[in-house]
Amino acid sequence: MIVDAHAHAWARWPYPAAVPDPLTRGSVGSLLYEMDAAGVDRALVVCAGIGGDEDRTDNTRNNDYVLAAASEHPDRLSVALDVDSRWTPEYHLPGAPQRLARALAEAGDAVGRVAGVTHYLADETDDWFGGDDAAGFLATLAAHGLLLSLHARPAWFGAVAAAARAHPDVPVLIHHQGHVGSDAPAEAAALRDLATVANVYVKVSGFHYLTERTWDFPYTDRRVLADLLEHFGPQRLAWGSDFPVSRPHLTYRQALETVRSYSGLDGGSSAAVLGGTMAGLLGLTAPVTDPVGAR
Repeated sequence: MIVDAHAHAWARWPYPAAVPDPLTRGSVGSLLYEMDAAGVDRALVVCAGIGGDEDRTDNTRNNDYVLAAASEHPDRLSVALDVDSRWTPEYHLPGAPQRLARALAEAGDAVGRVAGVTHYLADETDDWFGGDDAAGFLATLAAHGLLLSLHARPAWFGAVAAAARAHPDVPVLIHHQGHVGSDAPAEAAALRDLATVANVYVKVSGFHYLTERTWDFPYTDRRVLADLLEHFGPQRLAWGSDFPVSRPHLTYRQALETVRSYSGLDGGSSAAVLGGTMAGLLGLTAPVTDPVGAR
């Protein structure tokens, strides 16, 4: 089983590129097509309710769009609802636990497809994780058995570690290898420190964010991945495509093969990173096979 730990879908392309197909480029149909073509069984769709401005199309109802798709394809899609991310006017204002509870209530009958919540942190740090709102937010996730899919750059890692330790029943999945490049030793050390927190996981995704030449598939400099394997182990790493955001840099199949064919993972490690880790977090019961031999 291959599980994509980090994909997106939008009713309309939310980015400013002058694409000829804004209604389909980021659609659920496009995601499912790419999953089928690459042999990917399931995806966690990370909602991103990006608001409209002069550069972006309004997708503030992205939770509704993805929930509807997951209800139609319950065997293929799981959902991480966007709650209070950096582009929302509510970002880090009081009342986060109540807004989370409301988002879960609004999911209604589709709540069974909700695996967790995503929260995109701003680049600038604040003391949110040290306050009652964050504590209540994480406690609510724990009470519902939900994971937290978290966009956090290295400046946040210390606060994330403390919050995760305080809520050990909440799996915390860090996006895109923490946005740590191989030429940033201090940031790499901070990422390694997160490995001491048992409920912190890392998404092996977004290689294009970690290199100057974002199109340079198959991204041969993988010192960050080697470091992650050493400290987190494959059972706490999960491959993600970052589709369709990754499309300007590489194809969906290339996002998969970056890890499956070119990372040098052995069979057991590959099976965990490409599906086993996420299958466990999503509560899937299908056996995890060795994806290396299933090209």
